[in-house]
Amino acid sequence: MNLKIKDISYHRNGICGKGFYAILFDWEEDKGKSRSMVASVFDGEGQCAVYDLAELLKGNITFACGNSWRGDHFEGALREAIEKHPTNRIGPFALPFVVKP
Repeated sequence: MNLKIKDISYHRNGICGKGFYAILFDWEEDKGKSRSMVASVFDGEGQCAVYDLAELLKGNITFACGNSWRGDHFEGALREAIEKHPTNRIGPFALPFVVKP
């Protein structure tokens, strides 16, 4: 999968909610078309949501209407990027703590 990671940020999701990674990335499809995408990746396997940023900016969040993406197709590459990318995970659930340069 041809992804170019732009940024990764860890979000606490409130006091008691499950935290997640917000990821901005470009995806080059097989046809050579590039899309700017955003993903939410939670700690559990199979917990990955992916959206086309241009469609979000148009207000399109509707399933099966131009902004439906299979998170399982992106999940492996996104989790690999999380492992390689320094993020700020803050709190007792966030070891190890890494500060972005």
